[in-house]
Amino acid sequence: MKKLMMIAALLVATVSANAQFEAGTFSLQPKIGGVISKVSNMPDIKIPTGAGVSLDADKSFYAGALIGVEAEYQVADMFSLAAGLNFAMQGCQWEDTELKIGGESLKWKDNKIQLNYLNLPVVANVYLFKGFAIKTGVQLGFLLSAKRKYDMTGSVSGTNATVKYDEDVKDQCNKLDVAIPIGVSYQIPTVPVYIDARYN
Repeated sequence: MKKLMMIAALLVATVSANAQFEAGTFSLQPKIGGVISKVSNMPDIKIPTGAGVSLDADKSFYAGALIGVEAEYQVADMFSLAAGLNFAMQGCQWEDTELKIGGESLKWKDNKIQLNYLNLPVVANVYLFKGFAIKTGVQLGFLLSAKRKYDMTGSVSGTNATVKYDEDVKDQCNKLDVAIPIGVSYQIPTVPVYIDARYN
């Protein structure tokens, strides 16, 4: 499985109230935020119904959490290098699907793949003005776990039954992910908090 991942909102609390550090100094930035991701090349969903029927469902973005830390070295007044270590909850999900055969039906809900990664971004920051930077670099992602989950509800002769499906699919996934992050960051002037948005 390959993925297309976008970090939509990432808040970074810094250990200093300075909007931009002086050349030759380090800063440590704990991170907490969110990830919006999608698996780009997943094949058609094939959910067995017991009758050899398989269903297709439209994919949508999966929202997860991110927590980590990043160290930044200010090489010059307008340029810095940063390296981080982040735990990110990524994945993909599909719309709810229903199959009707005569008076019977099967429904799939909460259909998703959950991928947990340990990401190591290394980025260069160019400060266009005080506190505001554009950035790019490279990120290595190491897959920690991968789960396929959905709830299947069947209605047969007026009787409903629900089965919760939870399968480890790590062996079916690439263990290493390489991405190029492109983004911007800005420190709120009144508090030691960065807003960092990246597209990988």
